[in-house]
Amino acid sequence: MNRIFGTSSSKKPRPNLQDAISSTDTRMASIEVKIKKLDGELARYKEQMSRLRNGPGKNAIQERALRTLKQKRMYEAQLAQLSQQTFNMESAALATENLRNTMATVDAMKQANKELRKQYGKIDIDKIESIHYDMEDLLEQANEIQETLGRSYAVPDEIDEADLQAELDALELDVEEEGPSYLSDLNKVPDFVDEPPVELSETPEQKEAVKTTA
Repeated sequence: MNRIFGTSSSKKPRPNLQDAISSTDTRMASIEVKIKKLDGELARYKEQMSRLRNGPGKNAIQERALRTLKQKRMYEAQLAQLSQQTFNMESAALATENLRNTMATVDAMKQANKELRKQYGKIDIDKIESIHYDMEDLLEQANEIQETLGRSYAVPDEIDEADLQAELDALELDVEEEGPSYLSDLNKVPDFVDEPPVELSETPEQKEAVKTTA
């Protein structure tokens, strides 16, 4: 039976939009070639009519030019139709491609949603909250330990800032009244000298020597 009537697999596949667009583009290219050929003929007829005078010969060339021009207009109308068809098919192909991309995106989102539900189903919120509270307690204990280790033992807990400032002002006042210590020590006699220095009077010989020198 299959040998006589054939099978469904022997049918030709239906053309898709891309095949139809390619076929239309080929037809458009063929028509454009024909239009260029007709333009060349019209240019030649125009040149011939410009060199002829009115008469039977010129009229015959005008009739040929009119037929060629009608044929050109027909091809141009076909070209415009095919161009519009191509535009429509390309728009449909673009819409189809966008729809495929949208469906692929939706399928991917469904799969991701399924995976998220599966993963989140393994998470226990109560355990996470318990871990969070335990972490807070540990951090508080660590802060208490740091404060304990940084405590000063010899300094009283309560110190009056006003008393400290008054004591500091008093120290500065004492320094200003006494003056620098190195200036007061210049007039003091060294400890290793037992008796104060004695001023010596000049002898007559020393005075005479000073006068002679002068």
